[in-house]
Amino acid sequence: MTTAVAPLSIEDAELLVATARRAAEDAGVTVSVTVLDAGGHLLAFRRDDRAVLISGETSTRKAYTALQLNTPTADLVEAVQPGGLFHTLPTALDRPLLFIAGGVPVHRDGRLIGAIGVGGGTPEQDHGFAAAAVRAFA
Repeated sequence: MTTAVAPLSIEDAELLVATARRAAEDAGVTVSVTVLDAGGHLLAFRRDDRAVLISGETSTRKAYTALQLNTPTADLVEAVQPGGLFHTLPTALDRPLLFIAGGVPVHRDGRLIGAIGVGGGTPEQDHGFAAAAVRAFA
């Protein structure tokens, strides 16, 4: 018998966005944040007008990557370099994978329920902001 796991709600997604945004603001960085549910559906998105325009697409692609592979994108950077294990990994979604740190899967009771992506800072900053949001959510 399996136990049902509560899905990622819109309220959860908004909390993740707010936490990542607060962490970025505390660091003086303007970011875009995307949260997806386990099916890859957009639950929450925030792009600050001061952020680089492409940061919105970047945060979304980072979230998709983290969701598809169920791992933080920061852990994948070396694997996608030429000669790496995932260098030619195809995507099952309509969007290409983006292997830059800043995407983190979200789990509840050990099961994948969504992902968050942050774009706009350095890869290390983006990863830190996303990871901080997930830690606060847990």
